[in-house]
Amino acid sequence: MRTYSFKNLTAYIKAKELVKAVYDIVKELPSEERFALADQLRRAVISVPSNIAEGMNRISDKEKSHFLEIAYASLMEVCCQIDIALYLEYIDKQTNDNLEEKINEVGKLISGLRKSVLKS
Repeated sequence: MRTYSFKNLTAYIKAKELVKAVYDIVKELPSEERFALADQLRRAVISVPSNIAEGMNRISDKEKSHFLEIAYASLMEVCCQIDIALYLEYIDKQTNDNLEEKINEVGKLISGLRKSVLKS
C-alpha cells in the first residue's frame, strides 16, 4: 500500500486533530443547528486537511500555495463559526479557548508550509 507524503506533514496531522475536536463539539450543538451551523462547521473543518492534501500533491509551487491559501481560508471560517457558537452560548469559554489554540497552531503550520513552498 502506498503512503502519501502529505500524511506525514505536521500541518495535515494537526488539521485532522482539529477535525476530531470540532466534530466532538458539533455533536453537542442544539438539534435546530443540525442543518445550519453544524453542517457549515463540518464542511469548513474538513476543507482544511483536504486542501492541504490536494495542494501538496500539485506539481507547481503556485498551485500548492493556492490550495494552502484555501486551507487557511477554511480555517478562518472555522474560527468564525466557533466564535459564533460561543456568542450564541452553544459552547463555553473554555471550549472556545481550546479550539482557538488548535486553530492558531494549524494556522501557523499552514503559513509555514506555504512559505516553505514559495521558497522552493
